[in-house]
Amino acid sequence: MSSSTNSKHSLTIQILAGMGIGVVVGLLCSLIVNRTGGFVGDFTSDYLVEGLFNLLGQAFLALLRVLVVPLVFVSLVCGTAALDDVRKLGRIGVRTVGLYLMTTAIAITLALIAAIIVGPGKGFGLATDVSFEAATPPSLVDVLIGIFPKNVIAAMSQGNMLQIIVFAVLFGLALTLSGKPGKRLLAIFEDMNEVIMTLVWIVMKLAPYGVFALIARTFATQGFDAFGPLIKYFVLVLGVLFLHALVTYPLLLKGFSGLNPGPFLKKLREVQIFAFSTASSNATIPITLKTVEEKLGVKNSVASFTVPLGATINMDGTAIMQGVATVFIAQAYSMGLGVTDYLMVIMTATLASIGTAGVPGVGLIMLSMVLTQVGLPVEGIGLIIGIDRLLDMVRTAVNVTGDSTVSCIVAKGEGELDERVYNDKESVQET
Repeated sequence: MSSSTNSKHSLTIQILAGMGIGVVVGLLCSLIVNRTGGFVGDFTSDYLVEGLFNLLGQAFLALLRVLVVPLVFVSLVCGTAALDDVRKLGRIGVRTVGLYLMTTAIAITLALIAAIIVGPGKGFGLATDVSFEAATPPSLVDVLIGIFPKNVIAAMSQGNMLQIIVFAVLFGLALTLSGKPGKRLLAIFEDMNEVIMTLVWIVMKLAPYGVFALIARTFATQGFDAFGPLIKYFVLVLGVLFLHALVTYPLLLKGFSGLNPGPFLKKLREVQIFAFSTASSNATIPITLKTVEEKLGVKNSVASFTVPLGATINMDGTAIMQGVATVFIAQAYSMGLGVTDYLMVIMTATLASIGTAGVPGVGLIMLSMVLTQVGLPVEGIGLIIGIDRLLDMVRTAVNVTGDSTVSCIVAKGEGELDERVYNDKESVQET
């Protein structure tokens, strides 16, 4: 086994160790703050949890996020310009969006079925002071208009991923159609892509410390107290999330591409850990893109489009939360839902995953849309919001798994997947 492989295995182990130690340290801090108080409790809360852990965690997130826009833009320009047939881009787009919508519909259907069977909200003692004010979602027309950038610099500074994707695709097509000037400029972009991927590698070296800090702070602030009344809901959402990640995606991967899901799940562990610790699909884009290309063999011409788009519109984990939460809130308020209501939930959540793409607090906005659509009180969101942070971390890990699954399926269908790299147990493709 090569030293490079040993190094990568070592990094994965270090990240897992950082996550495990973070959980233990975080729970200990929570215990100290809640049970001790006084100087020791204040010191732990102010200087460790909100001081050191917050500083290290947010610094690590900032390093990841600062790479997202240049990585997506440069990589997508290179990928689009490298397409030998421009019509491929249209096929890739249609297949990608179609698969993302399908996996989201499957996710919320599984969640509804599981919630109806288990009944997480039956007999729930509803508090009378629960309240939640949902933000107003944009109209579909506004969302579609907002896809097209008016100012590309503003889009990049704000991290508006859909606008960046549109501009990068147009710029890549322009390079392809510009002849020699386009080829000269493309060579510069390809060099920039190499440099940015090196930056990703540097940030990955800091991952064990960043993951530790993020996990420690999360468990220190959450503790176990928030889970008592909602343990049935919490466990059910986790169960459906794991079912979707470990059963649905492998079945889709095997059924649509014929690929063995084993290497896929094994090579994606590092991405899932990153996604879990950051609770942000966008912040995980650099790691997801690097893994999908170098370990799973997806060519840049596909991965540079499917991964950023998936981080923006693919919300299978959120859809699962919405399905369980809808049934939970209906049962908690003793309000019945019919077959038509459940179908409406599936349709609304699936389409809303694209319609609210890029909107801050998108998960809760989508849930408020679903609840309103079937006549349930939006205030019910206040019942579950206290434990949503930890579930959000797992949802993000599921989402990046879906992004990678669709990337492999689309790449295999377009002949843009290196199966030697995908099946190589030791693999990291040289870039």
